[in-house]
Amino acid sequence: MAPFVDLKTLYSQPPPSFGKEALQLFAMDPKYINLNNGSYGTPPKAVLQYAFEVSQEIESNPERFHRFGYQDRLNEARSQVASLIGAQTDECYLVPNATAGINTVMRNFSWDKDDIIFTFNTSYSAISTTATYLSEVPPHPKVLQFQLNFPLTQEEIVQQFKTFIQSPEAKVGPNNKRVAIIDSIISNPGALLPWKELTKICKEESVWSVIDAAHSIGQELDLNLSEAQPDFWVSNCHKWLYAKRGCAVLYIPFRNQHVIKTTVPTSNYYIPLAQRNGNPNLAEQFEWVGTIDFAPYLSVLEALKFRKWLGGERKINEYCHDLALKGGRRLAEILGTQVMDPDGSLTVNMVNVELPLPLTLKRTEQLYEKLNSKLIEEHHTYSAWFSYNGKWWTRVSCEIFNDLEDFEKLGPAWLQVAKEITKEHEEGKL
Repeated sequence: MAPFVDLKTLYSQPPPSFGKEALQLFAMDPKYINLNNGSYGTPPKAVLQYAFEVSQEIESNPERFHRFGYQDRLNEARSQVASLIGAQTDECYLVPNATAGINTVMRNFSWDKDDIIFTFNTSYSAISTTATYLSEVPPHPKVLQFQLNFPLTQEEIVQQFKTFIQSPEAKVGPNNKRVAIIDSIISNPGALLPWKELTKICKEESVWSVIDAAHSIGQELDLNLSEAQPDFWVSNCHKWLYAKRGCAVLYIPFRNQHVIKTTVPTSNYYIPLAQRNGNPNLAEQFEWVGTIDFAPYLSVLEALKFRKWLGGERKINEYCHDLALKGGRRLAEILGTQVMDPDGSLTVNMVNVELPLPLTLKRTEQLYEKLNSKLIEEHHTYSAWFSYNGKWWTRVSCEIFNDLEDFEKLGPAWLQVAKEITKEHEEGKL
């Protein structure tokens, strides 16, 4: 049974051209223009078909699958992902999403009073709140926030971060630790950070580096974690790599595996610390963290096979990056505004364009529901939107099924929505 696509037939053919022709590879409503891949990912039909077949296998004999049917494939998925990011298999473990991975790391540190957690004003909300929670429970490590106010060059970001880390308020005593949670590519605005250089600064300043790379794998080329040497790194496989939701890879280098004492939640394969005898106990724990749907984890194998069939990482990302640059400029022309980084230094496959919305407009639940409804239900499209540094922006994600025409349809949709929202705001309704 092939509800999505016959895999044998698919791979016997050459891939279609990127753009409108590639839409046939995905299961989206043909009336919908998806310019928000960055939020949830867009698994292709091939991956959905593979996951469907795994689900059939699971339900045909749950005992066989869960007791000895998935483990080899899970390890192969870990191995292939490790190869893609320049790591070893036993340094890479699959978790539900980047938030879960960051929480696994942060909740394994043995915190002391006067330790410091560094976050950014652009950190993903769930990551900022994780740091806040940890600071609110004993022993109350302190949270310090680094401010990023674009426009900034990569060099300016590096220098400002170094100055921040070396500032008096960021200092700790000889027995305290400092941990920095750093985005590789920010969620909003969708901007590339010089995370490798920031990681190097952390190493020089004896700061633990925890890289929230939620948007990296499948979007950022030439990843080599063995060279970059972050202390921890986690990336969603379901956003840009095409795996089924939800799946992320958590990188725990051998040198730091002593820090991660338990999965979150703790696995029934947890070995008490005093009984480990040098065994980090990670492979056993991450293999089974309670009953879950393993189809998304195993779908990584099909996602990587599909990407290779398309032409590989460089072909995919060169198309998406070029479209982001050209599309961002075109959208700014239509809206009469500007892109956040005219030189493209912050742009990978997501581009940020200013929206013609009143600066006095405040984000409320009412605005959230009304604006989203207008875009999705009335205009059949969507791009993420947010306020930042005193202005409203949209983050447009580019995938192989998008083309410049999508931007030319998104522009008038945003103009109409902005006009309606502005009118309601001026009338005091928003």
